[in-house]
Amino acid sequence: MLRVLVVDDNTHMASILRTVLNSFGIRHVDEVRGAVEALELIRTRPYDFVLLDYNMPILDGIEFTRLVRTGRDHNQQMIPIIMITGFTERSRVIAARDAGVTEVCVKPVTARDLWNRIAEVINAPRPFVRSKSFTGPDRRRHKDLEFSGQEKRQAKEQAAGTAA
Repeated sequence: MLRVLVVDDNTHMASILRTVLNSFGIRHVDEVRGAVEALELIRTRPYDFVLLDYNMPILDGIEFTRLVRTGRDHNQQMIPIIMITGFTERSRVIAARDAGVTEVCVKPVTARDLWNRIAEVINAPRPFVRSKSFTGPDRRRHKDLEFSGQEKRQAKEQAAGTAA
């Protein structure tokens, strides 16, 4: 059975998310109103994924994600995080991705959109990346069938250089 953490300061939105999750057969849903409380739960309970609001007081969704991804006081750094947001500007979506958010679901949320994001993180998880500047799911969504080695970027640069 899946266990989900819903982090949203809006009681009505959290209730909607719980209802939709229940309709999917997900019964173990913990709700919290803020990211600080969510961090406490992450340290003590295992979750299969997190539904997270972008805009919250004290600690927003981006900051929460960074703390989860770099946390040394828990073992859930790789937990899938689905951000629920009405902020769809490209810069905000990129900021979420760069913080380590796994998927973004735009408000108003539909059951189909939420189902698709959950199916992605459960059925087709992306590899997890740890580097000096990024910790989170691989930001590349599509596999490049032409080259799959470690020096992928270098091979592309060389190919571009010979084409010029």
